[in-house]
Amino acid sequence: MRSLFGQLNPLLVLILSGLYPSMTIGPKEGWQVYSSAQDADGRCICTVVAPEQNLCSRDAKSRQLRQLLEKVQNMSQSIEVLNLRTQRDFQYVMKMENQMKGLRTKFRQIEEDRKTTMARNFKELKDRMDELQPLIPVLEQYKTDAKLISQFKEEIRNLSMVLAGIQEELGAYDYEQLYQRVISLDSRLRNCMSKLTCGKLMKINGPVTIKTSGTRFGAWMTDPLASSRNNRIWYMDTYTNSKVVREYKNIDDFVSGLESRTYYLPFKWAGTNHVVYNGSLYYNKEQSNIIVKYSFETGRVLAQRALEYAGFHNVYPYTWGGFSDIDLMADELGLWAVYATNQNAGNIVISQLEPQTLEVLQTWNTEYSKRNAGESFMICGTLYITNSHLTGAKVYYSYNTKTSTYEYIDIPFHNQYFHISMLDYNARERAVYAWNNGHQVIFNVTLFHVIKTEDDS
Repeated sequence: MRSLFGQLNPLLVLILSGLYPSMTIGPKEGWQVYSSAQDADGRCICTVVAPEQNLCSRDAKSRQLRQLLEKVQNMSQSIEVLNLRTQRDFQYVMKMENQMKGLRTKFRQIEEDRKTTMARNFKELKDRMDELQPLIPVLEQYKTDAKLISQFKEEIRNLSMVLAGIQEELGAYDYEQLYQRVISLDSRLRNCMSKLTCGKLMKINGPVTIKTSGTRFGAWMTDPLASSRNNRIWYMDTYTNSKVVREYKNIDDFVSGLESRTYYLPFKWAGTNHVVYNGSLYYNKEQSNIIVKYSFETGRVLAQRALEYAGFHNVYPYTWGGFSDIDLMADELGLWAVYATNQNAGNIVISQLEPQTLEVLQTWNTEYSKRNAGESFMICGTLYITNSHLTGAKVYYSYNTKTSTYEYIDIPFHNQYFHISMLDYNARERAVYAWNNGHQVIFNVTLFHVIKTEDDS
Protein backbone atom coordinates (compact mmCIF):
# COMPACT_ATOMS: atom_id res chain seq x y z
CA MET A 1 0.00 0.00 0.00
CA ARG A 2 2.94 2.37 0.32
CA SER A 3 2.90 2.74 -3.45
CA LEU A 4 -0.55 4.30 -3.13
CA PHE A 5 0.90 7.07 -1.05
CA GLY A 6 3.55 7.58 -3.66
CA GLN A 7 0.73 8.77 -5.90
CA LEU A 8 0.16 11.69 -3.53
CA ASN A 9 3.36 13.33 -4.90
CA PRO A 10 3.86 15.66 -1.92
CA LEU A 11 4.85 19.25 -2.72
CA LEU A 12 6.49 21.86 -0.60
CA VAL A 13 6.37 25.56 -1.40
CA LEU A 14 8.37 26.20 1.68
CA ILE A 15 5.34 24.32 1.21
CA LEU A 16 4.50 21.46 3.54
CA SER A 17 2.71 18.46 2.16
CA GLY A 18 1.32 15.19 3.51
CA LEU A 19 3.74 12.32 3.87
CA TYR A 20 2.48 8.83 4.73
CA PRO A 21 3.63 6.48 6.05
CA SER A 22 6.87 7.71 7.66
CA MET A 23 9.94 5.47 7.66
CA THR A 24 12.89 5.15 10.03
CA ILE A 25 16.15 3.25 9.94
CA GLY A 26 17.22 1.51 13.14
CA PRO A 27 20.82 1.53 14.41
CA LYS A 28 22.99 -1.52 14.91
CA GLU A 29 23.19 -3.09 18.32
CA GLY A 30 25.50 -1.12 20.62
CA TRP A 31 25.08 2.08 18.61
CA GLN A 32 22.79 5.02 19.21
CA VAL A 33 21.01 7.34 16.76
CA TYR A 34 21.96 10.99 16.96
CA SER A 35 19.77 12.33 14.17
CA SER A 36 18.02 11.48 10.94
CA ALA A 37 16.74 13.54 8.05
CA GLN A 38 14.29 13.20 5.21
CA ASP A 39 14.44 14.57 1.70
CA ALA A 40 11.62 16.71 0.23
CA ASP A 41 9.64 13.61 -0.72
CA GLY A 42 9.81 12.09 2.75
CA ARG A 43 12.50 9.49 2.04
CA CYS A 44 15.13 8.95 4.70
CA ILE A 45 18.47 10.17 3.31
CA CYS A 46 20.70 9.79 6.32
CA THR A 47 20.89 8.48 9.83
CA VAL A 48 23.90 9.56 11.87
CA VAL A 49 25.00 6.93 14.37
CA ALA A 50 27.90 6.69 16.77
CA PRO A 51 29.02 4.29 19.50
CA GLU A 52 27.41 4.78 22.87
CA GLN A 53 29.49 6.97 25.11
CA ASN A 54 30.33 4.18 27.54
CA LEU A 55 32.04 2.31 24.69
CA CYS A 56 34.50 5.12 24.03
CA SER A 57 37.96 4.73 25.48
CA ARG A 58 39.43 8.17 24.81
CA ASP A 59 39.63 10.88 27.42
CA ALA A 60 36.71 13.21 28.15
CA LYS A 61 37.94 16.09 26.02
CA SER A 62 38.33 13.93 22.93
CA ARG A 63 34.87 12.46 23.45
CA GLN A 64 33.35 15.94 23.79
CA LEU A 65 34.91 17.14 20.55
CA ARG A 66 33.80 14.07 18.68
CA GLN A 67 30.23 14.56 19.89
CA LEU A 68 30.42 18.20 18.88
CA LEU A 69 31.52 17.25 15.39
CA GLU A 70 28.66 14.78 15.11
CA LYS A 71 26.21 17.50 16.18
CA VAL A 72 27.49 19.82 13.43
CA GLN A 73 27.27 17.02 10.88
CA ASN A 74 23.66 16.42 11.89
CA MET A 75 22.87 20.10 11.47
CA SER A 76 24.53 20.00 8.06
CA GLN A 77 22.20 17.22 6.97
CA SER A 78 19.17 19.21 8.14
CA ILE A 79 20.39 22.25 6.24
CA GLU A 80 20.77 20.17 3.07
CA VAL A 81 17.14 19.05 3.38
CA LEU A 82 16.00 22.62 3.96
CA ASN A 83 18.09 23.81 1.04
CA LEU A 84 16.66 21.13 -1.25
CA ARG A 85 13.14 22.20 -0.37
CA THR A 86 13.94 25.90 -0.70
CA GLN A 87 15.57 25.55 -4.10
CA ARG A 88 12.60 23.62 -5.46
CA ASP A 89 10.18 26.10 -3.96
CA PHE A 90 12.23 29.00 -5.27
CA GLN A 91 11.95 27.62 -8.81
CA TYR A 92 8.18 27.50 -8.38
CA VAL A 93 8.06 31.06 -7.11
CA MET A 94 10.33 32.35 -9.89
CA LYS A 95 7.96 30.75 -12.39
CA MET A 96 5.14 32.72 -10.79
CA GLU A 97 7.28 35.86 -11.01
CA ASN A 98 7.80 35.33 -14.74
CA GLN A 99 4.05 34.94 -15.18
CA MET A 100 3.54 38.23 -13.39
CA LYS A 101 6.07 39.98 -15.63
CA GLY A 102 4.33 38.60 -18.69
CA LEU A 103 0.99 39.83 -17.42
CA ARG A 104 2.42 43.28 -16.78
CA THR A 105 3.53 43.48 -20.41
CA LYS A 106 0.12 42.40 -21.69
CA PHE A 107 -1.54 44.79 -19.31
CA ARG A 108 0.46 47.73 -20.69
CA GLN A 109 -0.37 46.71 -24.26
CA ILE A 110 -4.05 46.74 -23.44
CA GLU A 111 -3.79 50.15 -21.81
CA GLU A 112 -2.08 51.51 -24.94
CA ASP A 113 -4.57 50.08 -27.40
CA ARG A 114 -7.96 49.67 -25.76
CA LYS A 115 -9.86 50.08 -29.05
CA THR A 116 -8.43 46.92 -30.59
CA THR A 117 -8.85 44.71 -27.51
CA MET A 118 -12.03 43.20 -26.24
CA ALA A 119 -13.20 44.60 -22.90
CA ARG A 120 -13.69 41.10 -21.61
CA ASN A 121 -10.04 40.19 -22.16
CA PHE A 122 -9.01 43.37 -20.40
CA LYS A 123 -11.07 42.43 -17.33
CA GLU A 124 -9.68 38.88 -17.25
CA LEU A 125 -6.11 40.12 -17.32
CA LYS A 126 -6.81 42.74 -14.69
CA ASP A 127 -8.37 40.13 -12.41
CA ARG A 128 -5.37 37.88 -12.91
CA MET A 129 -3.05 40.74 -11.98
CA ASP A 130 -5.06 41.39 -8.84
CA GLU A 131 -4.70 37.72 -7.86
CA LEU A 132 -0.94 37.73 -8.35
CA GLN A 133 -0.28 41.10 -6.75
CA PRO A 134 -0.06 39.69 -3.17
CA LEU A 135 2.73 37.35 -4.31
CA ILE A 136 5.16 40.22 -4.88
CA PRO A 137 6.26 40.54 -1.21
CA VAL A 138 6.31 36.75 -1.00
CA LEU A 139 8.75 36.59 -3.92
CA GLU A 140 11.05 39.03 -2.22
CA GLN A 141 10.86 37.07 1.03
CA TYR A 142 11.80 33.83 -0.77
CA LYS A 143 14.91 35.46 -2.16
CA THR A 144 15.85 36.51 1.36
CA ASP A 145 15.16 32.99 2.70
CA ALA A 146 17.38 31.41 0.05
CA LYS A 147 20.20 33.76 1.04
CA LEU A 148 19.69 32.92 4.72
CA ILE A 149 19.96 29.18 4.07
CA SER A 150 23.10 29.74 1.99
CA GLN A 151 24.65 31.54 4.95
CA PHE A 152 23.74 28.67 7.25
CA LYS A 153 25.41 26.21 4.89
CA GLU A 154 28.61 28.26 4.77
CA GLU A 155 28.77 28.59 8.57
CA ILE A 156 28.32 24.86 9.07
CA ARG A 157 30.91 24.08 6.40
CA ASN A 158 33.48 26.32 8.09
CA LEU A 159 32.70 24.95 11.54
CA SER A 160 33.01 21.38 10.32
CA MET A 161 36.46 22.13 8.86
CA VAL A 162 37.61 23.66 12.15
CA LEU A 163 36.42 20.67 14.16
CA ALA A 164 37.96 18.16 11.78
CA GLY A 165 41.25 20.02 11.88
CA ILE A 166 41.59 20.02 15.64
CA GLN A 167 40.55 16.47 16.35
CA GLU A 168 44.23 15.44 16.32
CA GLU A 169 45.33 18.55 18.23
CA LEU A 170 42.96 18.70 21.18
CA GLY A 171 44.54 21.72 22.79
CA ALA A 172 44.66 23.91 19.66
CA TYR A 173 41.22 25.46 20.09
CA ASP A 174 39.29 26.68 23.07
CA TYR A 175 36.57 24.11 23.61
CA GLU A 176 34.12 26.42 25.37
CA GLN A 177 34.29 28.97 22.58
CA LEU A 178 33.75 26.25 20.00
CA TYR A 179 30.89 24.80 22.01
CA GLN A 180 29.12 28.17 22.17
CA ARG A 181 29.43 28.55 18.40
CA VAL A 182 27.80 25.18 17.86
CA ILE A 183 25.00 25.87 20.35
CA SER A 184 24.28 29.26 18.78
CA LEU A 185 24.14 27.81 15.28
CA ASP A 186 21.99 24.90 16.43
CA SER A 187 19.54 27.30 18.08
CA ARG A 188 19.26 29.43 14.96
CA LEU A 189 18.79 26.37 12.78
CA ARG A 190 16.06 24.96 15.02
CA ASN A 191 14.31 28.31 15.03
CA CYS A 192 14.40 28.38 11.25
CA MET A 193 13.13 24.81 10.92
CA SER A 194 10.35 25.33 13.46
CA LYS A 195 8.84 28.02 11.27
CA LEU A 196 8.12 25.37 8.65
CA THR A 197 5.54 23.67 10.84
CA CYS A 198 2.58 25.77 9.76
CA GLY A 199 1.29 27.39 6.62
CA LYS A 200 -1.73 28.51 4.64
CA LEU A 201 -3.72 25.98 2.63
CA MET A 202 -3.08 26.47 -1.09
CA LYS A 203 -4.09 23.22 -2.79
CA ILE A 204 -5.74 19.83 -2.21
CA ASN A 205 -4.66 16.85 -4.34
CA GLY A 206 -6.24 13.44 -4.71
CA PRO A 207 -8.00 11.57 -3.47
CA VAL A 208 -6.19 8.27 -3.16
CA THR A 209 -8.72 5.54 -2.42
CA ILE A 210 -7.44 3.30 0.36
CA LYS A 211 -10.46 1.04 0.84
CA THR A 212 -14.17 0.61 0.13
CA SER A 213 -16.13 -0.57 3.15
CA GLY A 214 -18.94 0.18 5.58
CA THR A 215 -22.04 2.31 5.13
CA ARG A 216 -22.27 5.64 3.32
CA PHE A 217 -21.29 7.50 6.49
CA GLY A 218 -18.46 6.93 8.94
CA ALA A 219 -15.01 7.94 10.16
CA TRP A 220 -11.47 6.58 10.10
CA MET A 221 -8.34 8.17 11.47
CA THR A 222 -4.80 7.90 12.84
CA ASP A 223 -3.22 9.65 15.82
CA PRO A 224 -1.26 12.80 14.81
CA LEU A 225 0.76 12.66 18.06
CA ALA A 226 1.76 9.00 17.69
CA SER A 227 5.41 8.10 17.10
CA SER A 228 6.62 7.48 13.57
CA ARG A 229 6.53 3.72 14.23
CA ASN A 230 2.93 3.78 15.41
CA ASN A 231 0.61 3.77 12.38
CA ARG A 232 -2.53 2.36 13.99
CA ILE A 233 -5.85 3.11 12.29
CA TRP A 234 -9.24 3.41 14.00
CA TYR A 235 -12.49 2.80 12.14
CA MET A 236 -16.00 3.87 13.20
CA ASP A 237 -18.76 2.92 10.77
CA THR A 238 -22.07 4.88 10.62
CA TYR A 239 -23.06 8.13 12.35
CA THR A 240 -25.41 6.91 15.08
CA ASN A 241 -26.51 4.01 17.29
CA SER A 242 -23.10 2.35 17.58
CA LYS A 243 -20.36 1.82 20.18
CA VAL A 244 -17.91 -0.33 18.20
CA VAL A 245 -14.46 1.00 17.31
CA ARG A 246 -12.17 -1.25 15.26
CA GLU A 247 -8.39 -0.94 15.40
CA TYR A 248 -5.79 -1.96 12.78
CA LYS A 249 -2.02 -2.04 13.31
CA ASN A 250 -1.19 -0.37 10.00
CA ILE A 251 -2.52 0.55 6.58
CA ASP A 252 -1.86 -2.90 5.12
CA ASP A 253 -3.89 -4.61 7.83
CA PHE A 254 -6.64 -2.05 7.35
CA VAL A 255 -6.86 -2.77 3.63
CA SER A 256 -6.89 -6.53 4.19
CA GLY A 257 -9.43 -6.25 7.03
CA LEU A 258 -7.12 -7.74 9.68
CA GLU A 259 -8.31 -6.21 12.96
CA SER A 260 -5.90 -6.06 15.88
CA ARG A 261 -8.46 -5.07 18.50
CA THR A 262 -12.11 -4.08 18.98
CA TYR A 263 -13.29 -1.52 21.53
CA TYR A 264 -16.80 -1.15 22.90
CA LEU A 265 -17.39 2.40 24.04
CA PRO A 266 -19.46 3.11 27.17
CA PHE A 267 -21.67 5.56 25.24
CA LYS A 268 -22.93 5.64 21.66
CA TRP A 269 -21.62 8.40 19.45
CA ALA A 270 -23.34 11.05 17.34
CA GLY A 271 -22.10 12.11 13.90
CA THR A 272 -18.84 11.23 12.19
CA ASN A 273 -16.63 14.00 13.49
CA HIS A 274 -14.49 12.15 16.03
CA VAL A 275 -10.74 12.50 16.46
CA VAL A 276 -7.94 10.41 17.96
CA TYR A 277 -5.40 12.57 19.77
CA ASN A 278 -2.46 11.42 21.91
CA GLY A 279 -3.83 7.92 22.46
CA SER A 280 -7.43 8.89 23.26
CA LEU A 281 -10.63 9.06 21.27
CA TYR A 282 -12.66 12.27 21.53
CA TYR A 283 -16.28 12.03 20.43
CA ASN A 284 -19.75 13.52 20.86
CA LYS A 285 -22.02 11.46 23.11
CA GLU A 286 -25.29 10.59 21.36
CA GLN A 287 -28.25 12.97 21.89
CA SER A 288 -26.20 15.42 23.97
CA ASN A 289 -23.65 18.19 23.71
CA ILE A 290 -21.25 16.19 25.89
CA ILE A 291 -17.72 15.49 24.68
CA VAL A 292 -16.20 12.20 25.82
CA LYS A 293 -12.50 11.40 26.13
CA TYR A 294 -11.90 7.64 25.96
CA SER A 295 -8.47 6.05 26.51
CA PHE A 296 -7.58 3.18 24.19
CA GLU A 297 -4.85 2.06 26.61
CA THR A 298 -7.06 1.71 29.69
CA GLY A 299 -10.43 1.20 28.01
CA ARG A 300 -11.90 3.86 30.30
CA VAL A 301 -13.47 7.30 30.01
CA LEU A 302 -10.88 9.80 31.24
CA ALA A 303 -13.06 12.89 31.01
CA GLN A 304 -16.40 14.16 29.76
CA ARG A 305 -17.75 17.68 29.62
CA ALA A 306 -20.80 19.43 28.20
CA LEU A 307 -19.98 21.99 25.50
CA GLU A 308 -21.96 24.94 26.81
CA TYR A 309 -24.84 26.13 24.60
CA ALA A 310 -23.75 23.86 21.72
CA GLY A 311 -26.62 22.60 19.56
CA PHE A 312 -26.92 18.83 19.16
CA HIS A 313 -29.05 16.07 17.59
CA ASN A 314 -29.44 17.79 14.20
CA VAL A 315 -30.18 21.26 15.59
CA TYR A 316 -27.09 22.72 13.89
CA PRO A 317 -25.55 19.98 11.72
CA TYR A 318 -23.52 20.41 8.57
CA THR A 319 -25.58 20.57 5.36
CA TRP A 320 -25.64 16.80 4.94
CA GLY A 321 -27.17 16.22 8.40
CA GLY A 322 -26.18 13.03 10.20
CA PHE A 323 -26.09 14.54 13.73
CA SER A 324 -22.92 16.39 12.68
CA ASP A 325 -23.61 19.25 15.10
CA ILE A 326 -20.29 19.00 16.97
CA ASP A 327 -17.08 18.50 15.01
CA LEU A 328 -13.96 17.57 16.99
CA MET A 329 -10.62 18.04 15.27
CA ALA A 330 -6.89 18.45 15.89
CA ASP A 331 -4.10 20.34 14.18
CA GLU A 332 -0.57 21.59 14.88
CA LEU A 333 -1.86 23.84 17.68
CA GLY A 334 -3.99 21.35 19.59
CA LEU A 335 -7.57 20.11 20.04
CA TRP A 336 -10.64 21.96 18.74
CA ALA A 337 -14.44 21.81 18.72
CA VAL A 338 -16.53 23.37 15.95
CA TYR A 339 -20.25 23.78 16.58
CA ALA A 340 -23.09 26.37 16.65
CA THR A 341 -25.18 28.02 19.35
CA ASN A 342 -28.43 29.93 19.62
CA GLN A 343 -26.45 32.76 21.17
CA ASN A 344 -24.44 33.05 17.95
CA ALA A 345 -27.58 32.82 15.79
CA GLY A 346 -26.71 29.33 14.53
CA ASN A 347 -23.37 30.52 13.17
CA ILE A 348 -20.18 28.52 13.61
CA VAL A 349 -18.36 28.72 16.93
CA ILE A 350 -14.74 27.58 17.29
CA SER A 351 -13.38 26.55 20.68
CA GLN A 352 -9.90 25.37 21.57
CA LEU A 353 -10.02 22.63 24.20
CA GLU A 354 -7.64 21.53 26.92
CA PRO A 355 -6.99 17.87 25.96
CA GLN A 356 -6.85 16.54 29.53
CA THR A 357 -9.93 18.17 31.07
CA LEU A 358 -11.86 19.22 27.92
CA GLU A 359 -12.07 22.73 29.39
CA VAL A 360 -12.68 25.45 26.81
CA LEU A 361 -9.52 27.56 26.62
CA GLN A 362 -10.73 30.17 24.13
CA THR A 363 -13.71 30.69 21.82
CA TRP A 364 -14.25 32.51 18.53
CA ASN A 365 -17.70 33.38 17.11
CA THR A 366 -17.85 33.46 13.32
CA GLU A 367 -20.60 34.86 11.14
CA TYR A 368 -20.90 31.77 8.95
CA SER A 369 -24.03 29.60 9.27
CA LYS A 370 -23.28 26.06 10.44
CA ARG A 371 -26.20 24.64 8.44
CA ASN A 372 -24.83 26.17 5.21
CA ALA A 373 -21.42 24.55 5.67
CA GLY A 374 -20.15 21.23 4.41
CA GLU A 375 -17.48 19.37 6.35
CA SER A 376 -14.60 21.44 7.76
CA PHE A 377 -11.11 20.95 9.18
CA MET A 378 -8.44 22.91 11.06
CA ILE A 379 -4.87 23.55 9.85
CA CYS A 380 -2.51 25.69 11.92
CA GLY A 381 -5.31 27.38 13.82
CA THR A 382 -7.35 28.21 10.72
CA LEU A 383 -10.76 26.65 10.09
CA TYR A 384 -11.41 25.69 6.46
CA ILE A 385 -15.06 25.18 5.44
CA THR A 386 -16.08 23.17 2.37
CA ASN A 387 -19.20 22.46 0.37
CA SER A 388 -18.13 18.81 0.40
CA HIS A 389 -21.68 17.49 -0.06
CA LEU A 390 -21.61 18.76 -3.68
CA THR A 391 -20.00 17.08 -6.69
CA GLY A 392 -17.86 20.10 -7.55
CA ALA A 393 -16.46 20.42 -4.03
CA LYS A 394 -14.22 23.25 -2.91
CA VAL A 395 -12.90 25.00 0.18
CA TYR A 396 -14.50 28.40 0.04
CA TYR A 397 -14.27 29.99 3.50
CA SER A 398 -11.55 30.21 6.15
CA TYR A 399 -11.41 31.71 9.62
CA ASN A 400 -8.04 32.46 11.20
CA THR A 401 -8.15 32.22 15.00
CA LYS A 402 -4.77 33.97 15.33
CA THR A 403 -6.12 37.16 13.77
CA SER A 404 -9.87 36.60 14.33
CA THR A 405 -10.45 37.35 10.65
CA TYR A 406 -12.10 35.46 7.79
CA GLU A 407 -11.85 35.38 4.02
CA TYR A 408 -13.61 33.75 1.10
CA ILE A 409 -11.31 31.49 -0.90
CA ASP A 410 -11.59 29.10 -3.83
CA ILE A 411 -9.65 25.83 -3.49
CA PRO A 412 -11.30 23.03 -5.47
CA PHE A 413 -10.88 19.34 -4.70
CA HIS A 414 -12.22 16.16 -6.24
CA ASN A 415 -15.34 14.71 -4.59
CA GLN A 416 -14.83 11.40 -6.37
CA TYR A 417 -17.72 9.47 -4.84
CA PHE A 418 -20.16 12.39 -4.58
CA HIS A 419 -20.85 12.52 -0.84
CA ILE A 420 -18.28 13.33 1.86
CA SER A 421 -19.44 12.83 5.44
CA MET A 422 -16.10 13.22 7.23
CA LEU A 423 -12.93 15.28 6.75
CA ASP A 424 -10.10 15.10 9.30
CA TYR A 425 -6.71 16.79 8.89
CA ASN A 426 -3.71 14.88 10.27
CA ALA A 427 -0.82 17.20 11.12
CA ARG A 428 1.75 14.38 11.34
CA GLU A 429 1.05 13.19 7.81
CA ARG A 430 0.07 16.53 6.25
CA ALA A 431 -3.01 14.87 4.80
CA VAL A 432 -6.78 14.99 5.08
CA TYR A 433 -8.62 11.74 5.81
CA ALA A 434 -12.12 11.48 4.34
CA TRP A 435 -15.10 9.12 4.27
CA ASN A 436 -16.56 9.49 0.79
CA ASN A 437 -19.81 7.56 0.30
CA GLY A 438 -18.48 4.28 1.74
CA HIS A 439 -14.93 4.82 0.48
CA GLN A 440 -12.01 5.62 2.78
CA VAL A 441 -9.78 8.10 0.94
CA ILE A 442 -6.86 10.45 1.62
CA PHE A 443 -6.28 13.93 0.22
CA ASN A 444 -2.82 15.45 0.09
CA VAL A 445 -2.60 19.13 1.08
CA THR A 446 -0.17 21.82 -0.01
CA LEU A 447 0.63 24.53 2.51
CA PHE A 448 2.28 27.80 1.54
CA HIS A 449 4.75 29.11 4.08
CA VAL A 450 7.24 31.96 4.12
CA ILE A 451 10.11 31.72 6.58
CA LYS A 452 10.58 34.97 8.47
CA THR A 453 13.96 35.69 10.03
CA GLU A 454 14.55 37.30 13.41
CA ASP A 455 15.39 40.55 11.66
CA ASP A 456 11.94 40.79 10.07
CA SER A 457 9.56 43.29 11.60
